[in-house]
Amino acid sequence: MKRVIAIVRPEKMEPVKEALFAIEVKGMTISQVNGCGNQHGWKEHYRGNEVLLNMVPKVKIEVVVDEECVDEVVGAVISAARTGEVGDGKIFVSPVEEVVRIRTGERGDDAI
Repeated sequence: MKRVIAIVRPEKMEPVKEALFAIEVKGMTISQVNGCGNQHGWKEHYRGNEVLLNMVPKVKIEVVVDEECVDEVVGAVISAARTGEVGDGKIFVSPVEEVVRIRTGERGDDAI
Protein backbone atom coordinates (compact mmCIF):
# COMPACT_ATOMS: atom_id res chain seq x y z
CA MET A 1 0.00 0.00 0.00
CA LYS A 2 1.05 3.57 -0.65
CA ARG A 3 0.02 6.93 0.76
CA VAL A 4 -0.34 9.68 -1.81
CA ILE A 5 -0.29 13.23 -0.44
CA ALA A 6 -1.20 16.04 -2.83
CA ILE A 7 -0.69 19.69 -1.86
CA VAL A 8 -2.81 21.76 -4.26
CA ARG A 9 -4.35 25.20 -4.71
CA PRO A 10 -7.56 25.66 -2.67
CA GLU A 11 -9.62 26.29 -5.82
CA LYS A 12 -8.50 22.89 -7.17
CA MET A 13 -9.84 20.89 -4.22
CA GLU A 14 -13.22 20.07 -5.80
CA PRO A 15 -11.81 19.11 -9.23
CA VAL A 16 -9.23 16.85 -7.54
CA LYS A 17 -11.90 15.26 -5.32
CA GLU A 18 -14.10 14.60 -8.36
CA ALA A 19 -11.16 13.14 -10.31
CA LEU A 20 -10.30 10.79 -7.44
CA PHE A 21 -13.89 9.64 -7.00
CA ALA A 22 -14.09 9.09 -10.79
CA ILE A 23 -11.27 6.53 -10.55
CA GLU A 24 -13.01 4.94 -7.57
CA VAL A 25 -10.70 6.01 -4.76
CA LYS A 26 -12.58 4.79 -1.68
CA GLY A 27 -11.77 7.60 0.74
CA MET A 28 -9.55 10.57 1.40
CA THR A 29 -8.55 13.02 4.09
CA ILE A 30 -8.54 16.73 3.25
CA SER A 31 -6.90 19.46 5.34
CA GLN A 32 -6.52 23.20 4.95
CA VAL A 33 -2.79 23.96 5.28
CA ASN A 34 -0.35 26.84 4.82
CA GLY A 35 3.16 26.61 3.46
CA CYS A 36 5.69 27.89 1.01
CA GLY A 37 7.69 26.37 -1.78
CA ASN A 38 10.03 27.84 -4.34
CA GLN A 39 8.01 31.05 -4.61
CA HIS A 40 8.56 31.91 -0.89
CA GLY A 41 5.42 34.04 -0.80
CA TRP A 42 4.86 37.57 -2.05
CA LYS A 43 4.91 41.17 -0.87
CA GLU A 44 1.82 43.27 -0.20
CA HIS A 45 1.26 46.68 1.26
CA TYR A 46 -0.79 46.99 4.44
CA ARG A 47 -1.43 50.41 5.97
CA GLY A 48 1.51 51.86 4.11
CA ASN A 49 3.98 49.16 5.13
CA GLU A 50 5.38 46.43 2.93
CA VAL A 51 4.59 42.99 4.37
CA LEU A 52 6.09 39.68 3.22
CA LEU A 53 3.42 36.98 3.12
CA ASN A 54 5.40 33.76 2.94
CA MET A 55 2.78 31.23 3.96
CA VAL A 56 0.47 30.42 1.07
CA PRO A 57 -2.91 28.73 1.71
CA LYS A 58 -3.10 25.25 0.20
CA VAL A 59 -5.19 22.08 0.52
CA LYS A 60 -3.64 18.74 1.46
CA ILE A 61 -5.41 15.66 0.12
CA GLU A 62 -4.27 12.27 1.42
CA VAL A 63 -5.27 8.85 0.09
CA VAL A 64 -4.03 5.33 0.75
CA VAL A 65 -4.22 2.99 -2.24
CA ASP A 66 -2.86 -0.31 -3.51
CA GLU A 67 0.57 0.05 -5.07
CA GLU A 68 -0.73 -0.71 -8.58
CA CYS A 69 -3.13 2.28 -8.36
CA VAL A 70 -0.50 4.92 -7.58
CA ASP A 71 0.17 6.01 -11.18
CA GLU A 72 -3.56 6.38 -11.87
CA VAL A 73 -4.06 8.44 -8.69
CA VAL A 74 -1.07 10.67 -9.44
CA GLY A 75 -2.26 11.17 -13.02
CA ALA A 76 -5.77 12.09 -11.85
CA VAL A 77 -4.42 14.67 -9.41
CA ILE A 78 -2.10 16.19 -12.00
CA SER A 79 -4.81 16.47 -14.64
CA ALA A 80 -7.25 18.07 -12.18
CA ALA A 81 -4.83 20.40 -10.36
CA ARG A 82 -2.40 21.63 -13.01
CA THR A 83 -2.66 25.26 -14.14
CA GLY A 84 0.88 25.54 -15.48
CA GLU A 85 1.66 28.39 -13.08
CA VAL A 86 4.06 28.52 -10.14
CA GLY A 87 2.32 27.23 -7.02
CA ASP A 88 0.39 24.32 -8.52
CA GLY A 89 1.65 22.13 -5.67
CA LYS A 90 3.40 18.83 -5.08
CA ILE A 91 2.58 15.14 -4.81
CA PHE A 92 4.37 12.87 -2.34
CA VAL A 93 4.18 9.06 -2.44
CA SER A 94 5.31 6.97 0.51
CA PRO A 95 4.90 3.38 1.70
CA VAL A 96 2.26 2.41 4.27
CA GLU A 97 3.26 -0.49 6.50
CA GLU A 98 -0.13 -1.26 8.01
CA VAL A 99 -3.74 -0.10 8.02
CA VAL A 100 -6.18 -1.06 10.77
CA ARG A 101 -9.92 -0.29 10.75
CA ILE A 102 -10.67 0.67 14.35
CA ARG A 103 -14.33 -0.41 14.29
CA THR A 104 -13.75 -3.99 13.09
CA GLY A 105 -10.06 -4.65 13.57
CA GLU A 106 -9.65 -5.45 9.86
CA ARG A 107 -6.13 -5.03 8.57
CA GLY A 108 -4.40 -4.34 5.30
CA ASP A 109 -6.39 -3.98 2.07
CA ASP A 110 -9.61 -4.96 3.87
CA ALA A 111 -9.25 -1.92 6.13
CA ILE A 112 -9.03 0.59 3.29
